[in-house]
Amino acid sequence: MWCADFAEDRILERFGDLLMSVPFSSAKPGFTYLMIRAVDSTETPVFEQDLRAVPLDAAAIIQLSGEHLHSDCSYEVESHWDLWGFDIGAGKFQLQPHALEILCRGEDYDGGSWREDGHLQVNFGFEHAFTGHAGLLGIHHGPQSPAESLEEAHFLEAMAWPETLERYQEKTRDNISRVFDWVRQIEKALPVSRFRLWSEGEENLEARMEEILAAR
Repeated sequence: MWCADFAEDRILERFGDLLMSVPFSSAKPGFTYLMIRAVDSTETPVFEQDLRAVPLDAAAIIQLSGEHLHSDCSYEVESHWDLWGFDIGAGKFQLQPHALEILCRGEDYDGGSWREDGHLQVNFGFEHAFTGHAGLLGIHHGPQSPAESLEEAHFLEAMAWPETLERYQEKTRDNISRVFDWVRQIEKALPVSRFRLWSEGEENLEARMEEILAAR
């Protein structure tokens, strides 16, 4: 995400507004890790703390970060949110905590990498939670290649049952809706000038998710 106003004195305000919007997992609420770097990613962190024993809320994260407010700093937190997944062993869909990584970059950090990567970045988790495995979902659905592992073979066997595949489509659509709902909340909370949904495995992630939402 790129913001219209990201001056040094606004960095933590913007970061805090993003953190306030995080839809925490019901089982694992709060932020479990904070790391602050100065200059670039090759430098040793100026602050790093494991917060799993006592997860913090957005206000506490911003308070901890306050002593390191500089335009050449980056801030990274970790937390969890709930997504649907298929448990092959149990043979059922489960709503479970999935890891989230959230980054904030000052405009002088890493040679101005925000121009390419955004002021703010969220790693939602594995893309298969939103695109499906093996090309099974979407308008032109169906396995695109043979299973590459025994686990994937068992997954494809389970999805050969129409009712299970239908549930898979339903739960993946729910995951996609969670992304889009959160993006809308972010756009309300922050002066976002533009955002990009991106993944390594999809040329156009947003279009792929829209296709899965539209397919019936």
